[in-house]
Amino acid sequence: MAQSNIKTVKASEIDLKERVVAIKRVAKVVKGGRRFSFSAIVVVGDSHGVVGYGLGKANEVTDAITKGIDDAKKNLVKVPVIKGTVPHTAEGKYCGGFVLLKPAAPGTGVIAGGAMRAVLESAGVKDVLAKSKGSSNPHNVVKATFDALANMRDAFTVAQQRGVSMDKVFNG
Repeated sequence: MAQSNIKTVKASEIDLKERVVAIKRVAKVVKGGRRFSFSAIVVVGDSHGVVGYGLGKANEVTDAITKGIDDAKKNLVKVPVIKGTVPHTAEGKYCGGFVLLKPAAPGTGVIAGGAMRAVLESAGVKDVLAKSKGSSNPHNVVKATFDALANMRDAFTVAQQRGVSMDKVFNG
């Protein structure tokens, strides 16, 4: 993941909404048989460009979700959302998961699959065209979506990094 563009945020400063992406029952084989527990992927966001994800594992579903929410609040990042869409086309990759995000015209809506939809809606993206290529594993899709969002930069950030004015960014 490209860590250079990511800005971390404190969870105590903002009002976050949680979304459960996936819950799986996992088994550990022990001498007496199988021991079952649950794993939950949770995405939290404030719908204004702050989003995070977390994984929680426990013997009960509610405990797994609670642990996932706590983990997600520790991993919050700020992503650029301009006029309800992403600033430019971006690709993200994590293990076998590949995602493609494209900006869309107002009124298009979030055209994305399950795990990606949860991340984009939690981030506050209202119009986007997204395609998940490769693995459909929710873990990999969520992490690949975060990778794509981490690689996004708005025009103001580009101008700051280059040390030029905003006019120069657009007019070359």
